[in-house]
Amino acid sequence: MVDHVPVEKRSEIMRAVKPKDTTPELLVRRMAHRLGLRFRLHVKKLPGCPDIVFSRKKTVIFVHGCFWHRHQDCKKATTPKSNLKFWEEKFLRNVERDAEDRRKLERLGWRVCVIWQCETAPPDRLEQLLRHILHPQDGKLGF
Repeated sequence: MVDHVPVEKRSEIMRAVKPKDTTPELLVRRMAHRLGLRFRLHVKKLPGCPDIVFSRKKTVIFVHGCFWHRHQDCKKATTPKSNLKFWEEKFLRNVERDAEDRRKLERLGWRVCVIWQCETAPPDRLEQLLRHILHPQDGKLGF
């Protein structure tokens, strides 16, 4: 099946996708803040410039879009029908870069967590996920 959107329009749409302050990222940040957590954003000195950094817990969170970062078995991780070779290479590089950044951070002693776009709703599920990430033993958020 051929893409129903012209190539020029598709390029325009893809260029408009923001690298940070995405809707899923904002949902995670708002929930973390609501839970009383404090964090830093997009720390450029760390590999991969993690979306959310909890320095005292030495934990970082990447909020990944299912489409761009290829969330396995997720219905949001579709592949465009046109220009297939380009997209396969693009997605492969994204996944490789994610793994590379994770390895570098772990070597530096950081705990690396990923919250996928599809995991940001409903809010109670996201809250549970954040509690588990930041205090896996009992879900309490004592800092």
